[in-house]
Amino acid sequence: MENLPLDSLAIIIVIFTISSLIYFSIRTWRTNSLFQQGINFYQTKDYQNAEKYFRQVIAINSTNDVVHLLLGDTLMQQQQVEAAISKYEEVINRAPKKIDAHLRLANALLLQNQQKEAIDILKQAEDYFQSKRYVNELARLKEILQKIESQFN
Repeated sequence: MENLPLDSLAIIIVIFTISSLIYFSIRTWRTNSLFQQGINFYQTKDYQNAEKYFRQVIAINSTNDVVHLLLGDTLMQQQQVEAAISKYEEVINRAPKKIDAHLRLANALLLQNQQKEAIDILKQAEDYFQSKRYVNELARLKEILQKIESQFN
């Protein structure tokens, strides 16, 4: 590369940069399109197709917690509770501040008559939000926890 004139090196860098931008633009457009199709299928209660599209989005971007939660919801609608629980736990492990993941996991456990486990999950979340001083999430969580505990005590 030392033999290339400086102009040639600049051209190569520009071409590489433009190619990268095009690649990421296409990838983003495709991900958004698949996500929207999954949402559309979910809203029309076609959960099998929604699952298929959410899994495709995850294959492209495995760190999108919203899609993992929606996939869990889709699995719940198909009575695949264990698979949904696994998705919710995956999100909690990766992003413990996602209160929706804790609530969805607790709900799934309640549907399986695992009240103690659901309460334990919510208490763990309560401790986490308390330690991080997430006031809004903590208040919401305490309210839900009180309702559940009063039902099962």
